[in-house]
Amino acid sequence: MSIKQRAVKGILWSAIQNWGSQAASLIVFFILARLLDPEAFGLVALANIFLAFMQVFLDQGFAQVLIQRQELEPEHLDTAFWTNLAIGVLLTVTGFTTADLFANFFQKPQLASILQGFSLLFLITSFGNVQQALLEKKFAFKAIAIRWLVGTFIGGCVGVIMALCGFGVWSLVSQQLVLEFVGTFILWKSSDWRPGIKFSFKHFQQLFSFGINILGFNLLSFFNTRADDFLIGYFLGSVALGYYTIAYRVLGVMTQLLVNTGKQVALPAFSLLQKEPELFRKAFYTATQLTALVAFPTFLGMAALAPELVLLLFGKQWIPSIPVMQVLAFAGIFKAVTFFKGSVFIAMGKPSLTFWFGLLNAVLNVIGFVLAVRWGIIAVATAYVIRGYLVFPISQWVVSRLIQTPLLAYLRQFIVPLMSSLIMVIAILSAKKLLYGLVNSHTLLAICIGIGTLIYGTAIRLFSPELFQKLLSFIHLALSRSKSKSL
Repeated sequence: MSIKQRAVKGILWSAIQNWGSQAASLIVFFILARLLDPEAFGLVALANIFLAFMQVFLDQGFAQVLIQRQELEPEHLDTAFWTNLAIGVLLTVTGFTTADLFANFFQKPQLASILQGFSLLFLITSFGNVQQALLEKKFAFKAIAIRWLVGTFIGGCVGVIMALCGFGVWSLVSQQLVLEFVGTFILWKSSDWRPGIKFSFKHFQQLFSFGINILGFNLLSFFNTRADDFLIGYFLGSVALGYYTIAYRVLGVMTQLLVNTGKQVALPAFSLLQKEPELFRKAFYTATQLTALVAFPTFLGMAALAPELVLLLFGKQWIPSIPVMQVLAFAGIFKAVTFFKGSVFIAMGKPSLTFWFGLLNAVLNVIGFVLAVRWGIIAVATAYVIRGYLVFPISQWVVSRLIQTPLLAYLRQFIVPLMSSLIMVIAILSAKKLLYGLVNSHTLLAICIGIGTLIYGTAIRLFSPELFQKLLSFIHLALSRSKSKSL
């Protein structure tokens, strides 16, 4: 099977994983948002700050190294596994013993027990990191899709049942614990590799020398993605953080659906092509262009329809989240065209670039959040978006230099999707204005989505028939692969 066929097959299963698990997760999320109050989501968001910080040190970039290296020895795998397990045990113990300190800092005593419950995730996750890396390296995304689909379903059922029984915030904690436990169990059932009782300092040094840059990038990414939660939780309180979390969660879900589907396959695919620059460039162009083709209209449409979406999916108690969601939707635009840069840097053997861009993003984010938090959650969201657009041209210039392609030629491929998306938004806003008061919000939402889809597809077909055919060809190839016996 060619690299292209393996990549398309991988993208198909990655899409099934992302769309299936996120659809199930969203359904559970919508139910829990109606059963629980904003403070419950705010408390879990505060706990996730601690969880995300500790999680940075669990993997140490070893998973990406195992995927990137073309020659792996058994000692690499054994060393990575036992290192992860030892760190998982250490982090679990640390979480139990330091939970009170973190809870006291935010003056939320109820946080302590929540943090102790979440600390079990470190131990559970440490068992599955190497297994997942090996499955990704083999393009075995079917097993990974099953892992997330089954885990999300069972975890979601547990969370909803507990919420209905009055367990409050613990329904959110239990949901995550069950999801990770079931997922790790399925990874072990799907992989034929088992760790040996070996540990090699030589191989540890080889893994760590590459992975330290990824570890540094992940640490900076923590400040990148959690500084806003930290500042909002500390200065504005858990209720405001709950409203912000709902809006940011929607952005995260949409990014997962529209961007991570391709990114998950990008690293192993790019790694195989690292010595074939022309094919590498072609693969990178295709990945970013097709992602933008779907992401641009989705995020801009989300901004236009945010009021109707929030009322339908979450209810009136979450109305303060609407303007935050509208602002964050513009972050999805730059995420769609920059999300693959990390895979490019790692596949090309330049992991240090991920660190330096992570440092730049983290510094600008923290400065922006500190300045904006006094004006509320909308200002914090705006600072996040501005930072993204400031860094975007710099990061893309570096990518263009690395893969030897002109920056302007690369950016030109996004003109048609962006123009078509803007035309679509104008049509949606016009329809909302004309139909306001004539139909209920649910009907209005359905009509606007239908109009937007029709207008966007027509615009793409008129402005760029080649791009339209490229999208149709990709869909046809993916569907044909899904029907083949190789699946």
